[in-house]
Amino acid sequence: MANVRVERTEDGGFRVTNARGAEVRIGGGDEDGVFSPVELLLAAVGGCNIVTVEPLTAQRGHQLIRLAMTVEAEKVQPNLLGPVTVTYDVEVPSEKADEVYRAVAHRVHEKYCTVSRSLSEGTEVRLELP
Repeated sequence: MANVRVERTEDGGFRVTNARGAEVRIGGGDEDGVFSPVELLLAAVGGCNIVTVEPLTAQRGHQLIRLAMTVEAEKVQPNLLGPVTVTYDVEVPSEKADEVYRAVAHRVHEKYCTVSRSLSEGTEVRLELP
């Protein structure tokens, strides 16, 4: 099971922490030095894809020279995102590496990225109040 704690800080901001000691500051979209919740959602999509694509490509004998991506979405309503678009930025050492990377990226997107699949499948979000 995955879980994080989201809490208000003494300075009135907010932070997310996990059991391994990592911390991310969050806030509104107009605040400096913090991620908005929507940006964290996009980061989760990108992170899930990239940390899965890289090792699977390397396991197949192809180290990519550059591997990055941009993840974006526009709000189609004040409280609803439209489609999320993942755009890779890669440099490959060979044509064969490009073939392998593309096949892996498609498989990861379609089958292995938990975050993207959960969004695509419409995972239920439950609210529990004390």
